[in-house]
Amino acid sequence: MRKLLTFFALLFINFLTAQTITTVFEKSNGTQTPTYSEIIDWWQKLDAQSGKIKMFAMGMTDAGYPLHLIIVANNSDYNFDNIRKNNKRVILINNGIHPGEPDGIDACMLLARDVVINKIKLPENIVLAIIPVYNIGGCLNRSANYRVDQNGPEEFGFRGNSQNLDLNRDFIKCDSKEARAFAEIFHLTDPDIFLDNHVSDGADYQHIMTLICTQHNKLGGVLGDFLNKNFEPGLYANMKEKGFDLIPYVNAFGDTPDSGWPEFIEGPRYSSGYAALWHTFSFVAETHMLKPYDQRVKATYELMKSFIDFTSKNSTTIKQLRDQTKLSVKTQTEFPLSWAVDRTQSSKRIYKGFAALRKPSDISGLPRLFYDRTKPYEKEIPFYNFYNPKTFIQKPTAYIIPQGWWTVIDLLKINKVEMVQLKKDTTIDVEMYRIDDYKTSPRQYEMHHINSDVKTGVSIQKIKFKKGDYYIPMNQSANRFLIETLEPTAEDSYFSWNFFDAILGQKEGYSGYDFEDIAGDYLKKNTDLKNKLDQKRAADTAFAKNGRAQLNFVFENSPWFEPDYLRYPVYRVVNQ
Repeated sequence: MRKLLTFFALLFINFLTAQTITTVFEKSNGTQTPTYSEIIDWWQKLDAQSGKIKMFAMGMTDAGYPLHLIIVANNSDYNFDNIRKNNKRVILINNGIHPGEPDGIDACMLLARDVVINKIKLPENIVLAIIPVYNIGGCLNRSANYRVDQNGPEEFGFRGNSQNLDLNRDFIKCDSKEARAFAEIFHLTDPDIFLDNHVSDGADYQHIMTLICTQHNKLGGVLGDFLNKNFEPGLYANMKEKGFDLIPYVNAFGDTPDSGWPEFIEGPRYSSGYAALWHTFSFVAETHMLKPYDQRVKATYELMKSFIDFTSKNSTTIKQLRDQTKLSVKTQTEFPLSWAVDRTQSSKRIYKGFAALRKPSDISGLPRLFYDRTKPYEKEIPFYNFYNPKTFIQKPTAYIIPQGWWTVIDLLKINKVEMVQLKKDTTIDVEMYRIDDYKTSPRQYEMHHINSDVKTGVSIQKIKFKKGDYYIPMNQSANRFLIETLEPTAEDSYFSWNFFDAILGQKEGYSGYDFEDIAGDYLKKNTDLKNKLDQKRAADTAFAKNGRAQLNFVFENSPWFEPDYLRYPVYRVVNQ
């Protein structure tokens, strides 16, 4: 009798708890999403009511509010050293990076509440780490008029943050305080699984949920193999049982993707690309904008449950594969740096679309595209999800960065990179890159003019480094991150993002009338340079008619020409 009374008492307590922590989404019958203050207030109340929930204020954001982290754990242990000791898998979920796409914000509230009231049983080997809303500035900038072609909710936030940055392009360059706070959260939690919740646009189709998986060849090794052969198929099967037919993110920009499309291969600038550098299984959920809001939130909710289920059942394997990869990357000698899609291989997927037709535009009278929802269809299409590496880089023994480049050094520190400072002035033989050529974007992209198509020359030089310069050994689990950020030809390197642009400008010059005499004397004493000048004049008629160009040729090949011009200030130690 006592056990029965206890059972009913617990049911009653759960009923009362459920009533007091109903969400705005539920109260509005799935048509509204909460404001920022409502989100934080709701989570604070849930924290106060349940030992399974703990809310932490982490680093500051550009909006002037702290970034919050919610931990959902059955045993009320929120210490990540203990979590790792107790062999639990961590799933980190990010919401509201684009606050106009709030599906994950509401779905996570429902998920955590249902764990609290025991509607959902959180497996003992799983801990959830949830960022309730990442882009706080965008969430505060609320309107019913953003994302004009999205089907609900009634009002939502803006894509840009308080600096008008797209935060899903900021994980390497860290122009925002949010990105720096995220790095702190990421390295604190060291997630086994990372999920970023979004809403997609593009073609119209029947699927409610599309999914970006980190490209398995790029993830590489045993992790990439398991992702391609086990993890992704497991998610698809689990979601299909629930009535949600997943399709990969529709990375196609024609009328209809009937002919298939290549897998989206995210760079480290994106959240999932960044997470993958740290040997984390990384995903982006993309619900379809034209589906009703309540359907999108439900699909996101069910997808997160699928992640919990798969991760719990495969906990031991996931840990073993991550541990193995973290160990092997320390001794890995060669890293792929760029990729190309392999059109000779594909996997078959069932795409559920709508007929793409034409009708006269009400604006122009000319033919315009529309999707006829009275004409649904299913078709097997090729999904090109195999990529081959185009270029490789040999790992150095270490990198050395002079301490003057503190902006880059600070970013490495944020990412917990192991470094030591030289204890005294030291001359070291290093590989030195020279920037031979590059292209700079004429238009800004997220506050930068990206350098691309970078060409470098390399030479061995004796460089005198100063006490306090940073020596970065390449025997750590951060090796992949270091290669992608410090090699200047990498797509998302710090050079690409303009952190080293000062070397691209020449600082010292000369007065031509005065240097003429100095250069003349120098040529008389250096017959090799005189011969090079004669040869260039003979081969280039325009050069032969340009006195200033010839004088500059002598200057650039003389000891007076500044050595730091175009010299990339990250040096490779290769023989120590």
